[in-house]
Amino acid sequence: MSASSTTATGRIVEAYYWSIKIIMAVLLAAMVVLVFGNVVLRYVFNSGIAVSEELSRWLFVWMVFLGAIVGLREHAHLGVDSFVKMLPPMGRKICYALSHALMLYASILLTEGSWKQTVLNWDTTAPASGLSVGLFYAAGLVFGVASIPILLHDLFRLLTGQLATSELIAVSESEEHVPAAVTAANGNDRR
Repeated sequence: MSASSTTATGRIVEAYYWSIKIIMAVLLAAMVVLVFGNVVLRYVFNSGIAVSEELSRWLFVWMVFLGAIVGLREHAHLGVDSFVKMLPPMGRKICYALSHALMLYASILLTEGSWKQTVLNWDTTAPASGLSVGLFYAAGLVFGVASIPILLHDLFRLLTGQLATSELIAVSESEEHVPAAVTAANGNDRR
């Protein structure tokens, strides 16, 4: 690949993750409006929006799964790394490969199960909104389909020696302490 096509691909990927973050913000705003509006209507006017609880629950599920995609890509998931920190570089590589292989397997299972549930429940309607229940299960499907390439890319980088030693610990202590090598590899600058 040429440098210009790699840059164009990088821009497309960044735009994709940026759009996910925008969608998450919109979902959060919609949840706030639905829940707060319903609370005000119940206490002030003794009425409410019938679909508010159901829709806010669905929006929350979608927001969590979309956030998990971004978190996986940015290596922002939290974890315990005390054992891995004690290992030599080869041990860290083995743990990294094993953990990513297990996450890949879990993502494949989640994708398969979400697909089956989405298809099975597509004709079932939710009681309050009348929307297809398949839309609820599609959140897991979207996460699974998006997480598999991320995990495969990380494994590819490990197997081709493109991972720095600091990137072999794939958890962060907090959002503020994401290793600089990880943010540089993802094209993110957290300043």
